[in-house]
Amino acid sequence: MKQNTHLAINPSLVGKVEKLEAENAVVTLLAAPEMAADQRGLVHGGFTFGLADYAVMLAVNDPNVVLGGASVKFLKPVAVGQLMRAEAVVTNAEGKKRIVKVTVTVDGAPVMEGELTAFVLPKHVLD
Repeated sequence: MKQNTHLAINPSLVGKVEKLEAENAVVTLLAAPEMAADQRGLVHGGFTFGLADYAVMLAVNDPNVVLGGASVKFLKPVAVGQLMRAEAVVTNAEGKKRIVKVTVTVDGAPVMEGELTAFVLPKHVLD
């Protein structure tokens, strides 16, 4: 399937697309040293969330998709050097609103999960 959204994004910041299907996406991101929040290599949760958000945008895969809200739980810490994997699945599509379930794992164990609300707008959000 062709990617239709977030075409200019830097994969080193939000991940590499591993799978893209209708209403489903898998994205991976290697936790880099620049993502560390402390000397022990704890990765800031914003990078984990960014990965999840990107996977959600790809699951919707519309050029005018935007994030409207999120309810997430961080379940385990992520450390520098770990490979995060986000899988996003659209669970409800009604009008312009999309509800997307996303799970981020490291070595098969969930580190973050949640439900994000996205909207498909009639034109670019900056127009």
